[in-house]
Formats: sequence, C-alpha cells, structure tokens
Amino acid sequence: MLNPLSLAYMGDSILDTYIRKHIIIKIKGKPNRLHQLSKQYVSAKGQAYALNILLEESFFNEEEFEIIQRGRNAKSHTKAKNTDIQTYRKSSAIEAVIGYLFLTDETERLEVLINRIINITEERVNTDG
Repeated sequence: MLNPLSLAYMGDSILDTYIRKHIIIKIKGKPNRLHQLSKQYVSAKGQAYALNILLEESFFNEEEFEIIQRGRNAKSHTKAKNTDIQTYRKSSAIEAVIGYLFLTDETERLEVLINRIINITEERVNTDG
C-alpha cells in the first residue's frame, strides 16, 4: 500500500484538475477569476469542511475510511500554510482518498466523491454569501 502522503500528493492534483474543469465549464471566466473561485474548493479549510460533512453522512466505505485515517494521521514534514495542523491533516486525508481512488482506477467512485465535494462547497459558499 502506498504512503498516505503520496496518495494525498496525487489526490491534490486530481482534485485541482476536476475543480478547474468544473469552474471553466460553469463560469467561463478569465484565468484570475477562475483561480479565485477554485480556491474555495481546494483550500485546506474547504476540504476539511467537506470531509466533516462526508463523515457525518457516512459517505465512505470501510477501505476508504481506512485511507482517510492513515492520511489524517500521517506525519508531514512540511508546514501547513494559512491553516492549523488539524485542518491541514483533514485536507490531506480527503486528498489521500482521492489519490487512492484515482490510482486504483475507481473512476466512477472518484467522480461521485468529487461531485459531492463540489456540491458541499457550493452549498457552503451560497450559505456564507
């Protein structure tokens, strides 16, 4: 089994790609505006919030939950930027499961997860104003 931080590294890239596609199709704006919007989806705070909702919903199967636990507990040697360590670890956990689903070619499940993350983020943004 791969290192959870390696899975998170892969998951970060995959989530970013899916989010970019989503906002380009939805917004059709200029790159700076698209970048500002994408930060709402891929920030550590946004990812941690989505993870909390998904855990409350019992979204993850047993195997995915194990990856989340490993991702959350992994000791990173980099410092969290603009957030606290707990938020950073939660964001690493959700990125790890995304990386895992991508690397195991579980595309359908990956897309269900990412679409749920998108919906959670949009609900949060619309509620927060």
